[in-house]
Order: sequence, then structure tokens, then C-alpha cells
Amino acid sequence: MSVILAIESSCDDTSAAVCKDGKILANVTASQVVHEEWGGVVPELASREHLKNIIIVVDAALKKAGVDKKSLSAIAFTKGPGLVGSLMVGVSFAKSMALALNIPLIDVHHMQAHIMANFIDAQPCFPHICLTISGGHTQLILVKGINDMEIVGETIDDAAGEAFDKIAKILGLPYPGGPVLDKIAQTGNGKRFAFPDSKVDNFDFSFSGLKTSVLYFIQKEQKADADFVEKNLADLCASVQQRIVTTLMKKLEKAASHYNVSSIALAGGVSANSEVRKSIHHLGSKNGWKVYIPQLQYCTDNAGMIAITAHYKYLNNQFCTQEVEPITRISF
Repeated sequence: MSVILAIESSCDDTSAAVCKDGKILANVTASQVVHEEWGGVVPELASREHLKNIIIVVDAALKKAGVDKKSLSAIAFTKGPGLVGSLMVGVSFAKSMALALNIPLIDVHHMQAHIMANFIDAQPCFPHICLTISGGHTQLILVKGINDMEIVGETIDDAAGEAFDKIAKILGLPYPGGPVLDKIAQTGNGKRFAFPDSKVDNFDFSFSGLKTSVLYFIQKEQKADADFVEKNLADLCASVQQRIVTTLMKKLEKAASHYNVSSIALAGGVSANSEVRKSIHHLGSKNGWKVYIPQLQYCTDNAGMIAITAHYKYLNNQFCTQEVEPITRISF
């Protein structure tokens, strides 16, 4: 039997989860509102908020799970990638607690954990293609096994989540813009405005051109009508979302067909987007592919995904030493 406490602190969410034999007993996350007035995550503020929240969040997770810290088998944490100050808080806390309890440490790759979120409620078929989309990453992963994953496509500039947030800012929406844009888009016509698709070979993505296209389009229209965005906001949001999601699904379908898989999956914060979730189900139905999507609570950064990844590493005795350090950029 294993009981693992997991900690996630790679960016602006402080999260702790408890996993017992592969089952998530608790997953508690404290989001940081301090960044809203700045329109984006401020690294120094993020690390300070983690320091305020981490003990509270860990205590809440243990209590919710009904687990005493003396019953823990190991402590897991996000090693990277992420913001160095934020990672440092989680890594230091995990190392100190593991040392005090004399139990092993398990370091976890943040992006691999996002993929492993699909293993919380199901055991996906292998191989499958996982589309991982977040504010910092857009990747197509060929998942051949729990410990066998390969990047087959990725963004060459802006990530999909980054594009959502930047375009939302252009439209005057509050931070974080992606979820707000998604909500407004649900009442709009996604075919009203035709924004260009990127021309990128293979399975790679590019979204910087879309951001520039939207900016120039808005500037042009506002010269004729200063209230253009306000009058057409729902259709603008829907059209931007339609373009991004169509691009994502086109590449996912191309990769899944190329590698001849029978199932596809989603991962990352943008997998919470309503149009993304609807579109991947449509894609799966169209091609006869099985579709895996994490619960909403496991889409954005959370410790539950760290915990399930650590569970499988624990079974394989994949521990790290007290000399472990956070890494802001880490190979897949």
C-alpha cells in the first residue's frame, strides 16, 4: 500500500493532493488573484503567494483525505518546467517534509503529469496521441506507455493558451482572458469573421500570426467604428476560438492518422475549454477513435496529476535524492 502527498507549485496555483494506491483522496488548490491587476503572472508575487498558501493547502488536503502525515509513504512534487521561484517553494517544502518524516521523494515532470491526468479515472489504450494545450505549451504527444512518451509536434512560437489570453487582452477582456473568451464565445457566431490559419509543416503549430491578424483587424475596424469590439464581441470571441480549435483538431487528426492510433486524449489547462472538449469528441466519433479527457479539476495545474504520476513512479521505485533542484526548462 502507498499513500503519497503531492505538491504542485509550478506557476500561480498552489495545490496539494493525497493519493492512496492510485486513487485520489483529495485535491486542493489555492489560486492566486494577486496577478489580475497586472494582466499576467508576476513571478515574484507568485512565489510569495506560494509561501503563504502551501502549509494551508497541504494541511487541507491531508484533512480532507483523512490521512495523518505519519502514514505517508512518499512525497511528490513538481520539479519543472515552471517559474523558478514558484518551483523552489514546492521543492523546498517537499524536501523538508520528506526529511522530517524520513520518507522518499518523487520528482515529477509537469507536462508528463498533465498527460497522466487521463490515468486518474481510466486506463487509456496504448499507443494514443495526446494533445497537450496550456498557456505555455501546445504539444502532440505519442503516448506508447506510462513511461514511454514522445513529442511529435509542438508550437514554434505562442502556445494556444497564450494566444487565447493575448487576444482576449486585445479585446479588452480581464485576466485570465482565455476562460472569459470561451464563455462569451458560446453566444457568438464562430463563422462571422474568418481569421487566417497558420501554414506550418508536419504536426507543429503556430499562433503568433493569428494574434497579429486579430490585432490589425481590430485596429482597422475601430478606425471606422470606435465601438466595433463592443458591438461584435461575442462573434469576435467565437471566431477566434473557432480558428484556434480548428487548427488544434486538424493537427491532432493528422497525427493520429499518421501513427494509426485508435484513441486520442486531451491534457493541459486549455482542455477545459468548452469548444475544445466538444470538438475532440466530434473528431473521435468521426474517426471511430476512443476519446479521453480529464475531469475539469484535473485540467488546469493541480496536484492530483502530480500524485497519479508519482503513484506509478513509486511502483517502479523511481525516487530522487535530497540534492534535487527545480529546473525551469526540462527536457521531455
